[in-house]
Order: sequence, then structure tokens, then C-alpha cells
Amino acid sequence: MKELKQMKELFIKFIKRECSQEEVQQVITYLKTSQDLSDVPHIHEVYKLLDAYPDMADHVANRIHNNILETAGQRENKLSKKKVPVWRYAVAAVVMGILATSYFFKSSNFDNSTEANRIVDTTPIITPNNIEAGTDKAILTLEDGTSVVLGKGNTYQTKNTNSNGEQIIYNQSKQKSSVTAYNYLTIPRGGQFHIILSDGTEVWLNSESQLKYPVSFIEGVTRQVELVYGEAYFDVSPSTAHKGSKFKVWNQFQEVEVIGTEFNIKAYKDETNILTTLVEGKVAIGNSDFKQNLSPNQQSNLNTEDNTIKVANVNVEGEVSWKKGIFSFEAKSLKDIMKVLSRWYDVDIVFENADLKSVKFNGILDKRQSIEEILLIMKSSSINNYEMSNKTIKLK
Repeated sequence: MKELKQMKELFIKFIKRECSQEEVQQVITYLKTSQDLSDVPHIHEVYKLLDAYPDMADHVANRIHNNILETAGQRENKLSKKKVPVWRYAVAAVVMGILATSYFFKSSNFDNSTEANRIVDTTPIITPNNIEAGTDKAILTLEDGTSVVLGKGNTYQTKNTNSNGEQIIYNQSKQKSSVTAYNYLTIPRGGQFHIILSDGTEVWLNSESQLKYPVSFIEGVTRQVELVYGEAYFDVSPSTAHKGSKFKVWNQFQEVEVIGTEFNIKAYKDETNILTTLVEGKVAIGNSDFKQNLSPNQQSNLNTEDNTIKVANVNVEGEVSWKKGIFSFEAKSLKDIMKVLSRWYDVDIVFENADLKSVKFNGILDKRQSIEEILLIMKSSSINNYEMSNKTIKLK
């Protein structure tokens, strides 16, 4: 009973936007896995809490309200024979509705007295623009230099590959020739893509990334791919399935040696730090000057300017949530957050108020949201105003 009471209190904190990043993840996990939901607040409690939430934008409040009614109507017949009230499930939809419209708030260590919070005209300036959320798209460059555009609605098939527009799969084969043909998969700004290599290794590529890889791996030889730039999540086929053949991911600054594991590498061209996050398994990171082993839930930070490396424990879910359609930020500056959003929405960000760059936030953003929805939520808690025009956003 004590645990149920604590969970209910946690839900109330969530709805009031008072949760820590760890508590937010706890709520999401509970909603996705629980079959009971008896500890979810009653619907009337939620309505009361929402009424006491004055800075919620009208379109967000309306969406949550409609979510309640729609979910209740859809599930009333299905649940009529069960003891769990339909409103319990509607409240779950409310909480997920709040998540889907962003859970975003300033870090507790932010000083509200800074110049960034001065009062100015708060009417957003929005002119016609073509800013849209990112989608599945990529450019495949074949060994002969030919380029193929991949994306939703486009299919592509050869004797070695097959793409449905959301992913590309290479046929599993064991190459015995010493001559290796390479392909490049380039993800533009505003894109993402999933690739399954010929050894069964899966790679999820984030916006503005490029991967170089062999069409097929040579049997008995170390499997190697190059993350030329950008961010990628790897789920590596174990060496035991390939006669002990190791797997390596490298770029010009580091090499990651893998036995069989899941990990994330973030190595963008415009950033001086390469972050390697280990989800499970074992990896060894190194170059000519160092070698560093990582354990699960650890992240290495390689400074490419002075070639120094640091290792720290991190919240893995937050680091790799982009793969699941969510941006998760923990004590991140608005400058770093907007850099992530600029890649996904393919926009340029201009800080007219330079003080905003250092404002820190915790939050979760749904990658399917429009950029305007996200800006409106930010506006309620940080930025004074913004202007959208063509592919440029000015923060004021």
C-alpha cells in the first residue's frame, strides 16, 4: 500500500511539472508496463490540478481535455466487464498527453534574476515558413559513386539490399574475396534512418550523420565501419556469431572496439567533444595516445582539441532517447538544446538575446511535435519572444 501511495503522489508531481528527470522516466515506464493503474489519480483530481496550472497554453489544455474524453469513449465498452474504472485509463492518457506536448522546465540551479527574464513584447512573430519535424530519409551512395534517395514512399531493391523507405537492409553474406566494396549512408538535417548491415548489426542514424560501411564483411576479418560524422546507435551482432570476428567503429579521432553490445556515439562536425555511451556489453575506446574501457551506463567524453578523455556515469535512457522518438534533456543549456532541434527541424537558430544561451533546462520533447508547439512551451517558461521566418528562428 505504501508503494501505491508513493506512486500516486509521483503522478501528481508529474502533472504539476515538479518531477525530476529520473521521476519523469519512472512515470513513463509505469504507464507503459502496468496492467493495473489503480494508483493513478482519479480524473477529478487531474482536472483540479490542470485548473491550477495557469501557464499551460490553451491548445495544450484542450488537447489533454480531448484526450480524456476520447480515451474514455473508446475504452468504455472494452472495459465494461472489468473492475478498473475507465477514467483510470483516461488519466493515463492525460499524463501521456502532457508528455506528448512536452515536459519541459528550467533547472533548479537557474538564476531567475538574469537579464534573460526581462519583460518585453510577448507576441510571437510568425511569417510563412516551411519548418517541419524530421522524418525517415537518407542518401545512399554506392561504390560507383551513384546516389540513391531513400525515404518514406520510396522503395529500393537490388540483389544485395532492400529498403522500404524507413530502413535499408543488406543481405547476410560471408565474403571471401579480399576486395571490399563500401557504401555511404548520409542523413541530412531533418532526417533519421535505420540500417541493418550484412552481419546483422543494426544502426540507427540521427540527423546530419554519415556512416561508411562494407556491402559485406570478409569472413574471419575484423568487421569495421566508420562514423564519418554525426550520431549513431549501434546494436552489434556478437563476435560469437562470426567466428570471433570483432567489430570496430572508428573516425579520425577514436576507435571503438566491440565484442557484442549496444552503444551510442555522438561525433558531430561542429562539436569538439565526442561522446560514447555504453548501454550494455563492453567496449574499448582508444587512439594512438590512450585506451579506455567502458562499463554499462558509462559515457566517455573525448575532447578533440587536446585529445583528453573523461569517463562518467550517465542516465543512459536520456542519452539514447532520440532513437525512440524523444529528445530528453537534463540540465542542458538552451544553446545545446537548440542545436539538437536545429538538426531535426532543419532550421537556423539566432539568439538575439545572448543571455538565453546559458539558461539550463530539464525536459522531454516529442520528436513528432511541430517546432511552434515546442517554442510556445519554451516561451511560457524561458524565452520572452520568438520570430519564425522561412528556415530561421530568432529567440528574443
